[in-house]
Amino acid sequence: MLGAPMYNYGMPAALKGWIDHIARIGRTFSFDLSRGDFPIEPILQGKKLIVLSSRGEFGFEKGGPREYLNTFDPAIAACAHYFGVSAADIKTVAIEYQEFKDMRHDQSVIAAKKKTRDLAHKLLPYHLAG
Repeated sequence: MLGAPMYNYGMPAALKGWIDHIARIGRTFSFDLSRGDFPIEPILQGKKLIVLSSRGEFGFEKGGPREYLNTFDPAIAACAHYFGVSAADIKTVAIEYQEFKDMRHDQSVIAAKKKTRDLAHKLLPYHLAG
């Protein structure tokens, strides 16, 4: 699980710095030129990533009106492979409309809480059954 806001349509510098510190050859991925044009291979496999994010505006999802501005989600997906997470195994829960501070923001918070609970029950059904 990763919690990070979208800053100026991208990832915060501190998050990028953290990724740069923990993504290491021989620790999280291997690098072998004998693999040709794709020398990087994650050491970990089959991991899942849930990204909890806050966004001041709205519509950054695929097909949304601000999708073209969203450099946050593609950057997370680009770095996640270092940790054995494929793009298909990334689930994002975003709270939007923070700058608007209106009912849409309130509804976004409610929807994000529900999506987070649903993902938790799906991914951790035995731990949450009690």
